[in-house]
Amino acid sequence: MAVEPLWKPRVKPEHAAYRTVDGNIRIGSVVFGIGAEIKDPDGWLWTLTSGADGSRTVDALVRHVLSGHPQLRPAHVRDALDQLADAGFLENAAAGRPPTLSPREAERYSRGVPLLRWMDLSPRASAWEAQARLKEATVLLIGLGGVGGVAAQALVASGVGHLHCVDSDVVALSNLNRQVLYRESDLGAGKVPAALAHLRALNSDVTVTGAETRVSSADELAHLLADPPAGAPYDALLLCADQPPDIRRWANAVCRARGVPWVDGGYRGPLITAGVYSPGRGACWECLRAGEFDRRDLRLAPGQDESPASPRMPWNPVNAVTAGVAGSLMAHAALALLTGIPPTEPGFRFGLNLMALDDVTYSRFPPRADCPVCGTGAAG
Repeated sequence: MAVEPLWKPRVKPEHAAYRTVDGNIRIGSVVFGIGAEIKDPDGWLWTLTSGADGSRTVDALVRHVLSGHPQLRPAHVRDALDQLADAGFLENAAAGRPPTLSPREAERYSRGVPLLRWMDLSPRASAWEAQARLKEATVLLIGLGGVGGVAAQALVASGVGHLHCVDSDVVALSNLNRQVLYRESDLGAGKVPAALAHLRALNSDVTVTGAETRVSSADELAHLLADPPAGAPYDALLLCADQPPDIRRWANAVCRARGVPWVDGGYRGPLITAGVYSPGRGACWECLRAGEFDRRDLRLAPGQDESPASPRMPWNPVNAVTAGVAGSLMAHAALALLTGIPPTEPGFRFGLNLMALDDVTYSRFPPRADCPVCGTGAAG
């Protein structure tokens, strides 16, 4: 990694190293997907990792290791240090907070930044860089129901710089079993003005705007994406609405045309999922949907109606848990797209089944050449 003028390597506190009974080094915590185990037959890597405590410059740390292991060359130590940094296990103890973040924001996000640091596997000098990136981000959120309300709360609390919310409904009593953004005092009010009041009260350090409008066509969605309220282009779209029925198809095409990453999500009874897409990276929504249809086996006779196998009701059974989990998964996916933490390769759907918690949903398919949106024969 590129070394700053003053670089004091420190193993991230969440990644603290320890020695196993056989003399290996485990670093990065025992969480799957983060930790690593390193063979250290001569013991000098342990001297390096334990000495990388933020008190020494690179040169001083190299001298510290060589003092106990004179058989080594400085280049060997520096190469090992670079590998630890490139793997995301180190930070620069001398790196300060970015000037774009105020002391008040530093205190507000002081518990979230360590989580970003824990999940970050990139050669980043300071976890505050990711928080500063969130502050610069502008996100469009469509649909302020149960899923969208929770996603909006999570993004605002996490410090996304500008959130623009779109919905056309009013708050009804039947909403309140799962739309936890609202209160009984909001009954009869438009969801957008009620949501803006609550979100602004949650975090006055972010900008929250809204529009009371219904997205009724792909052209209307394209206009929304092309006309952000603050002028800066949108960094992501969260599609939390499921009506009109074609709205996901519109989002897929419009986001591809404008190069905007996007997330969709929701619930079907106890099944909760979110999808993550980014133009030019992995399968688009159409590709993923086609792959899922090809894979499923409903055991129906040729021409038999599929509706009994996938019943539709006037409304989708839901409570605060299913809506809240879906909104939280969508917010997590959006934060990953915006910061790169955790590293995420778009073009997949993930989730869980509350009836069987060991039934984890993960679908990923390659882009399809015959896809009408991103395939080789697609327009644009």
